[in-house]
Amino acid sequence: MVCSSNQNRSMEAHSLLKKQGFDVSSYGTGAHVKLPGPSLREPNVYEFGTPYKHMFDDLRRKDPDLYKRNGILPMLKRNSSVKTAPQRWQDNAADGPFDVVFTFEEKVFDMVVEDLHNRDHVLMKTVLVINLEVKDNHEEAAIGARLALDLCQEIEATESWEDSVDDVVSGFEKQHRRKLLYSISFY
Repeated sequence: MVCSSNQNRSMEAHSLLKKQGFDVSSYGTGAHVKLPGPSLREPNVYEFGTPYKHMFDDLRRKDPDLYKRNGILPMLKRNSSVKTAPQRWQDNAADGPFDVVFTFEEKVFDMVVEDLHNRDHVLMKTVLVINLEVKDNHEEAAIGARLALDLCQEIEATESWEDSVDDVVSGFEKQHRRKLLYSISFY
């Protein structure tokens, strides 16, 4: 599960899929972790690897009412119950191998596909990369997580996703009226 900051969309999906028994990891592709601040021009910026608990404590100290009202504190609390800190996709080469990678934004999809293409192809393993476009807000992240779970369950039910990916994707698109991008990569 990959989004930009490994905070909202990827973590909502990570949390849900983990609860459903999937072996799941999550990442962000950005240069830094960015969370909303008191204004659009003043985001809260952290390095990948900064513990979610540290971010939670920092924002609770800065303005507990604002960050509770906008959902950031509950999100960080959820995140810290799933894993310790946000991780960066480009630094995950040792974490694999992955069978399926979900992205939640087209530019993130492009970055993941490009990164897989540029890696040493030691394993020569196929990986399915799917983009499910999801707006970066709490409500849409919850919907996106449920859709990602549905799609994971459909893929898992097939004998071989390599042989049935076109049918699975077109069936999902018709059922949910959402367009998916996907790519099969090697790494």
